[in-house]
Amino acid sequence: MSHVTPLDPARARQLGAEFGLKPDEYERALAILGRTPSLTELGIFSVMWSEHCSYKSSRVWLKQLPTKAPWVLVGPGENAGVIEIGQGLAAVFKMESHNHPSFIEPYNGAATGVGGILRDVFTMGARPIANLNALRFGEPTHPRTRRILDGVVRGIGGYGNCVGVPTVGGEVNFHPAYNGNPLVNAMTVGILKEDRIFTAAATGVGNPVVYVGSKTGRDGIHGATMSSAEFNADAEEKRPTVQIGDPFAEKLLIEACLELMETDAIVAIQDMGAAGLTSSSVEMAGKGGMGIVLDMEKVPQRETGMTAYEMMLSESQERMLMVLKPGQEHVAEAIFHKWELDFAVIGHLTDTGRIEIRHHGVLEADIPLAPLESEAPLYHRPTEETPKQPMLGPVADPVGIAAALEKLVASPDLCSRRWIWDQYDAQVGGQTSKRPGQADAAVVRVEDHKLALAMTTDCTPRYVLADPEEGGKQAVAEAWRNLTAVGALPRAITDNMNFGNPEKPRIMGQFAGAVRGMAAACTALDFPVISGNVSLYNETEGRAILPTPAIGGVGVLEDVAQAVGLAMPAGCDIVVVGETRGWLGQSLWLREIAGREEGAPPPVDLAAERRNGDFVRGQILAGRVRACHDAADGGMLVALAEMCMASGVGAEITRQGDHAFWFGEDQGRYILAVEDGAALLEAARAAGVPAERLGQSSGRTLVLPGANAIDISRLAAAHEATLPALMQGV
Repeated sequence: MSHVTPLDPARARQLGAEFGLKPDEYERALAILGRTPSLTELGIFSVMWSEHCSYKSSRVWLKQLPTKAPWVLVGPGENAGVIEIGQGLAAVFKMESHNHPSFIEPYNGAATGVGGILRDVFTMGARPIANLNALRFGEPTHPRTRRILDGVVRGIGGYGNCVGVPTVGGEVNFHPAYNGNPLVNAMTVGILKEDRIFTAAATGVGNPVVYVGSKTGRDGIHGATMSSAEFNADAEEKRPTVQIGDPFAEKLLIEACLELMETDAIVAIQDMGAAGLTSSSVEMAGKGGMGIVLDMEKVPQRETGMTAYEMMLSESQERMLMVLKPGQEHVAEAIFHKWELDFAVIGHLTDTGRIEIRHHGVLEADIPLAPLESEAPLYHRPTEETPKQPMLGPVADPVGIAAALEKLVASPDLCSRRWIWDQYDAQVGGQTSKRPGQADAAVVRVEDHKLALAMTTDCTPRYVLADPEEGGKQAVAEAWRNLTAVGALPRAITDNMNFGNPEKPRIMGQFAGAVRGMAAACTALDFPVISGNVSLYNETEGRAILPTPAIGGVGVLEDVAQAVGLAMPAGCDIVVVGETRGWLGQSLWLREIAGREEGAPPPVDLAAERRNGDFVRGQILAGRVRACHDAADGGMLVALAEMCMASGVGAEITRQGDHAFWFGEDQGRYILAVEDGAALLEAARAAGVPAERLGQSSGRTLVLPGANAIDISRLAAAHEATLPALMQGV
């Protein structure tokens, strides 16, 4: 029997450090092998033990998150999570980051982020029905921002539009903390029959291991380790670690995989995502308690002279790994060749519990699989609690309510995102009921059913920076609130935990605090976490991003016709549900109008969130609500203005209030347009829910007591102008 040829010990240690292995991690790999590793083995250890793949700094905290509920069919640990949605159907969804690649090469970084998350979903057996994204960019005036924003948006649109999956929602924020580290978080939602879920656990000694999809090239080698390190000034030199996507090949791959899934040929299936063939083969065999042998010369290659090391670590896109039942290879091969995709049997399962990599008869790697997972590094890193911000005292109004409103709706964080969403096809597939700009959450009908899914992405990073636990709560609560605001029953979340360097106690304290807050909110709102992603080391030259635990939420509407949007018709009573105290700490009014970023963020009363939201949803489903919008960034008057701009209908407000009342960001509130305000207020009193009438919708102006009327068309023009002006000439 042949043996692996190890590297020179000094060279191996040096390469291990270059690949991101700490000295103690390298020693642990030596102990597992009992010898010096080969280059291919060293590559396998480095990517599987990278932060991106092993979650070595975050696993101890993520265990706090609730992951189970009667409607959860598959929780964290698979390619994506799965929930039951009724009528024998299930929804599959997950969010993942492509932050580092999108900084280095915005178009392909964002495009391949979309491609990767699509594969995570259809790997489970689901047809993707919607994409969303959560984006964070640096300050608009920074020289890099326009280029990165333009490339990322074109990449998302280019990939999603070509592959035929609508991009239906998301969020965009700007802040100087993202100047050197934009965030590109991509989410996909799919549908399948609840009795046809596919997983990655490989079983059956001798079963064939099959490679399908596009050919393997040298792009993306060490992409996972690149995503597990801080950036320095030379970040753009890492361009070769960014993969290149082909959405047309992905469309073929979706159809071929779903067609094969209609047969009984598949034992297990796994996307080749981060760490490519390494992670897919290790995870499939490991989850099934098997061994695996791969013959690398059989891997379809698009470049000549590729080594086993290069093929194992390549992150070329649009590829899948499968284990088939014996004798079913011809069935699968016929399907993949029909769709003009590569198909190759590249190995088989064994009972050895080891991964063996062979290339032209030479044994390039021989590693026991169990310790690759069980002895992967797990760090209990020191944490430093974020000091509590003092309560904000009274703040004088420097400009007046009308002037503040005009400035706020045109500010980068509140201006219209039409320049972005117009580049996305939100209607492809013909099932989108509420698209960007129409409602607090996107709504997509399940084809041939009344059933619909509502979906959203949410986070307020400035709250998390000021108070990680309260900010973590708020991120979950706002996702729950946005689903509720369209009439959906919130069911589960996926998360994307974007933070700085976990080796810094302050950053690790932010992470721990955010998880505590998220766990409390998920528990109180019956809103479990079924999938997610952790992206750490989001720092450039020592400056970290704002802590950003992005939340992707999904809810269910039994009848798509019951969904409401935010466009307010004329002749309605306008009612606010929830208590208003005028909380200006960490508000956008404080930042944009008073020029200050300080104070404690608004507290989240989870019992009140639940009570208020359940009441609002009940009123929507009873047909008593014509429009609904949660009051979030910018406060109640911004929410009201957005409802007016969505319909072109104005409002006459009779409720008196100062700037804190109108722009405070108190949580748990909804603005409702109803035909019978008195009846709604009576129902709210009976339910123990705070509510009050603000005024009535009418005309084309927004009229506040004692103030000049604000023309809705003028407000809308200011709202729409900001991003096109910023991106002019790009």
